[in-house]
Amino acid sequence: MLYALLCYHSEEVVFSWSKEHDAQVMDQLHAVHERLAVQGKLGPSLRLLPTTAATTLRKSEPPLVIDGPFAETKEQLLGFYVVDCENLDEALGIAKELGVANPGGAYEIRPILLYNRSALPQDSLEAAG
Repeated sequence: MLYALLCYHSEEVVFSWSKEHDAQVMDQLHAVHERLAVQGKLGPSLRLLPTTAATTLRKSEPPLVIDGPFAETKEQLLGFYVVDCENLDEALGIAKELGVANPGGAYEIRPILLYNRSALPQDSLEAAG
C-alpha cells in the first residue's frame, strides 16, 4: 500500500534555520532515506517552497485564483514522502523515524492511490532541483 507522509512544521522556524543547521537536518533525514531506498520503500519525496510562493485555485464558479497557501494555520505543509508499506503500522514507524531525524511539527499519514503511472520527464526533475 502506498502512503503519503505529509510533513507539517512552522514555516517561520524551518526557513529561519542557518545553512549549517538545515544541512545537518537533511543529513539526518538522508540516513533514513538511504535505508528506505535500499528496502525499495521510498518513492518521491519533496520539500515545498515557502507558502509565499503558493497560489490557490478556489473551485468556485467562476474559478478564483489567489496568492498564498490553501489554509491559514500555525503549521504549514512543507513537503511530503511517498512510501510503500505493508500497513499503517509500518508507515507510522517510518514517520516516527523521520521525526527523530527532524523534530518538531507533525506528519499526517494518509493512504494514497496511484492514478497516474507515467513518470515525469527527466528534464523537469532536473529543473526542480
